[in-house]
Amino acid sequence: MSHASAGVLYLSGFGSIAAVIRGEKTQMSTRNTGLRLKVLGTRGSMATNREDQAIFGTATSCYMVRAGEETVFLDAGNGLLTAPVDFPRPPHILLSHLHLDHLLGLGMYPRLAKKGLETTIHVPAPRGEDPAKILERVYSPPFWPVSLASYAGDVRILPLSFPFQIGEVTVEGIPGNHPGNSFIIKLSWRGKSIVYASDYEYEETSFLRLIKFAEDADLVLYDGQYTSDELDDHRGFGHSTAEHALELLDRCRARFMWLIHHDPQRSDEELQAMAARLNSKDVYFTREGDEIVL
Repeated sequence: MSHASAGVLYLSGFGSIAAVIRGEKTQMSTRNTGLRLKVLGTRGSMATNREDQAIFGTATSCYMVRAGEETVFLDAGNGLLTAPVDFPRPPHILLSHLHLDHLLGLGMYPRLAKKGLETTIHVPAPRGEDPAKILERVYSPPFWPVSLASYAGDVRILPLSFPFQIGEVTVEGIPGNHPGNSFIIKLSWRGKSIVYASDYEYEETSFLRLIKFAEDADLVLYDGQYTSDELDDHRGFGHSTAEHALELLDRCRARFMWLIHHDPQRSDEELQAMAARLNSKDVYFTREGDEIVL
């Protein structure tokens, strides 16, 4: 059930309450009030610029997570451009995979160009490959004027290798199911957890692994780019449906299930119609600017 009041939407799930604050692209509070996630971009595959997508947003995948004084970005689509620059501790950017819609915000994120500011980017690199060299395939001439390593900020580029710690935040990951490979990522902090399953296509073996990985999570972000009717024509594209999200929710017993990676051609009206057809109080269609405190 949802209740709207004074700009705050309260979503209830499995007897728990979390606040979802409809943001207007403002900076997130740095107060240590819990595990917080803000949606900076949730459009899939390609950034758009359409008036009929103003409600759910046009920026590609980027989610800012605050855990005490730590900041973690899940992917770096062009939603990253609306992120703050200053943080109590240097932020970490985790790239789930290397498709352009998930890293196109890096080149113009102002923090990377500010001298003395440290930022760590974790890149999914095959064993033995230099993660910086992998990013340079995109961020270097002729595709980009300079490499990220040449920016004025202290840009550290590391391989994404699980598990590891960012302060008190535990970062875990499992393989997803997406062309070119991808990772499903879990962030855990003081008994709370967020599972990020973007760019994932349902497949029985990996889905069973995902169920176990997401068991009792507080929030699952799940790829819902296609409708069930569209899926047959998009097998192998690496995306999933709201119906699969419902199945995952039922089997992993997460508190909240948010659908992400909305199709770039999908209008606000069409997304609202999808939500109405699904008719589930337990699955939420994510909007750019939303913030949840767990």
